[in-house]
Amino acid sequence: MMGTILLCWFINNTFLEKYYLRDKQKALMSAYAVMNAASNAGIISTDEFDIEFQKICAKYNINFILLDAKSKTLKTYTHDYDVLSRQLLSNLFGRKVTPDIQILEAGDNYEIRITIEEKTNTEFVEMWGILDNGNLFLFKSPLESIKESVKLANRFLAYVGIGSAVFSALVILWVSKKITEPVMELTKISERMIHLDFDAKYTGKSKTEIALLGQNINELSCTLEQTISELKSANNELQRDIENKNKIDEMRTEFLSNVSHELKTPIALIQGYAEGLKEGITDDEESRNFYCEVIMDEAAKMNNMVKKLLTLNQLEFGSNTVTMERFDIAALVKNYLQSADILCRQKDVKLIMGEYSPVYVWADEFLIEEVFGNYFSNAMNHVAGERVIDVKLSVKDKIVRVSVFNTGQPIPEDSLEHIWEKFYKVDKARTRQYGGSGIGLSIVKAIMESMNREYGVRNYDNGVEFWFELETAGENNE
Repeated sequence: MMGTILLCWFINNTFLEKYYLRDKQKALMSAYAVMNAASNAGIISTDEFDIEFQKICAKYNINFILLDAKSKTLKTYTHDYDVLSRQLLSNLFGRKVTPDIQILEAGDNYEIRITIEEKTNTEFVEMWGILDNGNLFLFKSPLESIKESVKLANRFLAYVGIGSAVFSALVILWVSKKITEPVMELTKISERMIHLDFDAKYTGKSKTEIALLGQNINELSCTLEQTISELKSANNELQRDIENKNKIDEMRTEFLSNVSHELKTPIALIQGYAEGLKEGITDDEESRNFYCEVIMDEAAKMNNMVKKLLTLNQLEFGSNTVTMERFDIAALVKNYLQSADILCRQKDVKLIMGEYSPVYVWADEFLIEEVFGNYFSNAMNHVAGERVIDVKLSVKDKIVRVSVFNTGQPIPEDSLEHIWEKFYKVDKARTRQYGGSGIGLSIVKAIMESMNREYGVRNYDNGVEFWFELETAGENNE
């Protein structure tokens, strides 16, 4: 834009004066033609012609004088008609061309030239000659007005150019802002996609190419999220297959051994009490009801144990598919704790959990709920002292840690490394009291290892904290 303005200024400054001079020549030729035609038509002395010709002279700033063959003044449009008369006669009777005279055009009956007036040192363009009827004429127009017009035009162009530049700059800023805003929005969306955060979507509703690009990016985001989910699931399955390939036979043997060992006690109790009922060891109804309750209680424990063993078996043998999906772990924990609120009040447990913004992770949502449920149930069964359960979420280096702390007795140090083993019980009497089977933490272990994530336990002076970690999906608040 500035280059165009400068080019226009250069062209004006270089060629405008010549263009004006050429236009002045055309004006003089036009005046000559009008006067010659009026002279041939015999109307040169009429008032109508005088008015018309004076308008021409005023329009083009032309002074003129018309003499007859005897040098008598017939018409004039100037204050210095004597000077023009003498100059015309001087031109007619052989005034020589001097360096201060420049001939522009010469015809049979006229001549156009540039002269310099000696007194004022002012340039004029003049045309003199003889009309067809023999009358003498002289047209004269100053060139200073042309030069001043050129200066004025250049000055005006400079002002207009500066104003146009300022106005155009504001318009360009406004237009570029309108263009760059959606571009920057798309840039931020792409940056979030780099971090595998696919929640951001382009919201522009225009019909421009940028809006079309934004719609394509939205579709790309959905496709990438689905594809990454499928890839993570497939990759997780592949890792599980590799790790479990050489463990299947060993796990089968261990499973049969543990089942036979753990079911031995409840089966013996059921058999003993059932035989006692059959043989009529007791006759009173209260004793019989007690025998039946023992049988029902042991059967329920066996049923619960079998279900957990089946779940554990599926996890360890890889027959349970782990579906890696993106979900909000903070919402999952909050919903679970809301459903457990009544149980906490019944057991007089103080449940603590802070407010957390959404924390998105990659994992199997159903299995992670199972892990958290085992941790929370374990905390409810062992809470003591101040009877506080504290649930926390912390994010660091794209990893979120979920921890469940309960006040009570710490786990003996020699038992810490064994609590993840199937059927291991730290306090067997207490475990049997609340119906524990020693399988819950083994299920936690199997689930977390199936997703290749970390888990663990930590003792405190006033309690125990169990935790597990998951990979975050996208940008989360730490």
